Amino acid sequence: MKYYLYSLLGGIINTLLLAGTLSAGAQNNTDSLYREPYRPQYHFSPQKGWIGDPCGFMYYQGKYHMYWWGKVESSDLVHYQEITPYAMTGADANIGYFTGSAVIDKNNTAGFGKDAYIAAYTVFEKDSKKQAQGISFSHDGKTFHYYEGNPVIDIWSTEFRDPTVFWYEPTQQWVMVVAKALEKKIKFYTSPDLKNWTWASDFGPVGDSEKSWECPDLFQLPVDGNSDEKKWVMVVSVNWAQEQYFIGDFDGISFKLVENHPTEPLYVDKGLDFYASRTFRDFDHTLDSTVSMGWVATWDYAQFVPSEYGKGFWSVPRTLELKTYKEGLRLIQQPVEQLKKLRYQPVAVNRSLSPGVQNIPGFAPGENIYELDASFSTDVSNVFGFNLCVGDGRKVVVSYDTDSHNLVIDRTHCAAVSIPKFSRMSYTRVEPIDNKIRLHIFVDKSSVEIFANDGKEVFTLLTYPGESQTGIEVFAQRKGTRMVLNAWMLRSIWK
Repeated sequence: MKYYLYSLLGGIINTLLLAGTLSAGAQNNTDSLYREPYRPQYHFSPQKGWIGDPCGFMYYQGKYHMYWWGKVESSDLVHYQEITPYAMTGADANIGYFTGSAVIDKNNTAGFGKDAYIAAYTVFEKDSKKQAQGISFSHDGKTFHYYEGNPVIDIWSTEFRDPTVFWYEPTQQWVMVVAKALEKKIKFYTSPDLKNWTWASDFGPVGDSEKSWECPDLFQLPVDGNSDEKKWVMVVSVNWAQEQYFIGDFDGISFKLVENHPTEPLYVDKGLDFYASRTFRDFDHTLDSTVSMGWVATWDYAQFVPSEYGKGFWSVPRTLELKTYKEGLRLIQQPVEQLKKLRYQPVAVNRSLSPGVQNIPGFAPGENIYELDASFSTDVSNVFGFNLCVGDGRKVVVSYDTDSHNLVIDRTHCAAVSIPKFSRMSYTRVEPIDNKIRLHIFVDKSSVEIFANDGKEVFTLLTYPGESQTGIEVFAQRKGTRMVLNAWMLRSIWK
């Protein structure tokens, strides 16, 4: 795994990032800016260079703050202002910075000043390959200074990484969750001051424990919309390719699964390209929902994708909930409501599908920048779905079988370029709800995100179609299925 490319705040590659501040629409100095081939038009990507794991996500002073090797801010999670390239200072040349998180130290527990920004991350020693946990501090959220007492946690391991830190009010302690990667464990530590840490407990292995665990996050969500009843959710990235989640209780020391938690893995996203998501920590205490974003990539081919501006981007922001179903509690993800402001040229279709393949009446986008929200009846035996990114003999197929309840996503013949290990498809059982299946689909220049059945099942995948692959088709094998569809073009956030 090329983990050097995967770090938090990597000053070692700041040369890949342009200096200065760029806001959406503020510096559209040339026709080509943000119009490079495969550049997402409503997902965040940096102006230039790599983007890796989401890090240090927080809501503070009325803004969403997001870090990777750089920093970006947003007031609405739709439009983004990229800040001067982020630089960690003070470490010697043998130190690299890996994935981590950030907090606001409102009570000056660490002694760096009231309301200091504190970044917690993995300190990587290049010569020994050792991974330990360290901190840096900042007074402006842009330039962070290396703490001379680093590392703050060191167990002499080469597979110990990606801390998430948060304040646990009942015990008046900071909590760190950090992965012991190849042991498939999450370690819990507590601290009064972010400098001196005490081991509290371990969690795992459980669920998907095939290869590796990393990038843990831990947060509370209300159950069925009831703010008086909450459960904790732990998200863990696994096998360098997916995320699984666990639902349980947390007492500041240890995480325990809820009763009757399934033994089989619960996956956050069942598509082909979603990893290392983070939730926003609300330091203003004004948000009424929990929102996350993930890295749209997979390490098998992340370095080989054909985008010209750089590599990688983040998913659309997702609102998270817990909802009770007959099989138990499940994580629900929905695209944030703010994305609706990008819609224009609406089209509505309500019809019974005919056998064969048809275009969507009145909806023929010239670019892959649009949204579909479709509901299909499932009371008649049929196979139906969409062909997306159609053109030049290529397409992405999204099909549903009412008999097997399988949702199949096939991108084996979609990309206009050759990408190693990219030709893949996924099969997932998706049960109808009230004899219907809803597919809420976001198509961008090089990706598709599908929220099925109000976000109970989510699928994210890269596509990389050619510029002429903009066709959309709906198909059915037999008659009798009714489709209710709303479709919109989406404005570019960069114009």
